[in-house]
Amino acid sequence: MKDILKIFVIVGFFIQNNSYAQQLVQNTSQVYLLKDNEELFINKPLKDLLKEIKPEIKTAAVFNNEASSLFGFRFTTLAQQRKNEGAIEDRVTLLVFVREFVLWNREERPKGAELNWTPNDAQKFADFIVLDIEVVPTSQN
Repeated sequence: MKDILKIFVIVGFFIQNNSYAQQLVQNTSQVYLLKDNEELFINKPLKDLLKEIKPEIKTAAVFNNEASSLFGFRFTTLAQQRKNEGAIEDRVTLLVFVREFVLWNREERPKGAELNWTPNDAQKFADFIVLDIEVVPTSQN
């Protein structure tokens, strides 16, 4: 059954030019499908991955090192994260490792919105090459 689901997901991904094609991730409980199907995104532009995510990415944290950079995408606002608000499924973190250095200057971003992910960010980093994908659930405290 799981193999059949994977086949449908892969076929759907390749038919994405069809106006009826759905995104791979319809809600936050399906974020794990990105890891399960990571071969579709590795060595591809970040924009290909982002197109497959329907829930809005609200915040992103960036970590750089010599070998790669990492985006930590969250589907909750910073205020929700601080208060542990929202469904547990919504508090998942999508880690996306990219080849390029991510220039994320917090000082140049609006005060109080330093971690907010914007359409401009998605466009700015669209061509960064994905190296790896991980999904980190948030435990129920």
